[in-house]
Amino acid sequence: MIIARSATELRAAINGPVSFVPTMGALHAGHASLIRLAAADGSCVVVSDFVNPSQFGEGEDFESYPRDLDGDAAIAEQAGAQILYAPSMAEIYPPDFATTIDPGPLAHELCGALRPGHFAGVATVVVRLFGLVGPRRAIFGRKDYQQLAILQLVAKDLALGIEIVGAPTIRDADGLALSSRNAYLSAAERVQAAALPVALQRAAAAYANGERDAAILAAIGRNALDGVELEYLELRSAELAPYDPEHLAVLLVAGHLGATRLIDNIVLDPTAPEHAVAQLSTKEYA
Repeated sequence: MIIARSATELRAAINGPVSFVPTMGALHAGHASLIRLAAADGSCVVVSDFVNPSQFGEGEDFESYPRDLDGDAAIAEQAGAQILYAPSMAEIYPPDFATTIDPGPLAHELCGALRPGHFAGVATVVVRLFGLVGPRRAIFGRKDYQQLAILQLVAKDLALGIEIVGAPTIRDADGLALSSRNAYLSAAERVQAAALPVALQRAAAAYANGERDAAILAAIGRNALDGVELEYLELRSAELAPYDPEHLAVLLVAGHLGATRLIDNIVLDPTAPEHAVAQLSTKEYA
């Protein structure tokens, strides 16, 4: 695997159509699953490793966000990446950089309402990376469901010609979705964090048994979240429009344990009730 520090080195290393996995580093088994998916069709797999300041709000964890390029390189190479692109801040945001992408109304809902400017920062850096990397497709995890939906919309609206692929959430044995920020959790908080997937599973089980009332399903989830400082637990359509009980839906949750912010979601399918619980099955464990 080649580690490219500049766009010039990156372009010299690319050999064939690119499948791209954008990351902020601190790679784990979830990222590795994205890289393996990217590599499955024989593409030239490029993984970016860049902690993007524009998606962090005031008082958030930009400075303390975990950084380990050597560890990231080992995980990326083992998973099948041909190139790890680790650009400098000046390369991504040169002194004359003046553009920001507004992803539209969805960027101001759910996580966007709580993190003003976050999704504008995400969309801007991702489109910038697309321009530098030139992929034909890009792989993102479904754990960040709202981010995935927004980037799919950006790619469509701007006619980028890039396929945005959503990949399954990878979980620990207790169901907690893997996240770089899980490293912030104390031992006691890590135990409490399992309440998030439990809350989703309990609501999903009620859904699988025929419950369709959004308030009841949300209440079932909230009742399992003892110890979690809840930001939201909300039922939406799969496209993140208002919930329609007759169509594919998603239940999304966000909350804090101490200083650590966690998010998760589960897809609910009215045409295949058993799928609602299977979404958090052992098949998705790391």
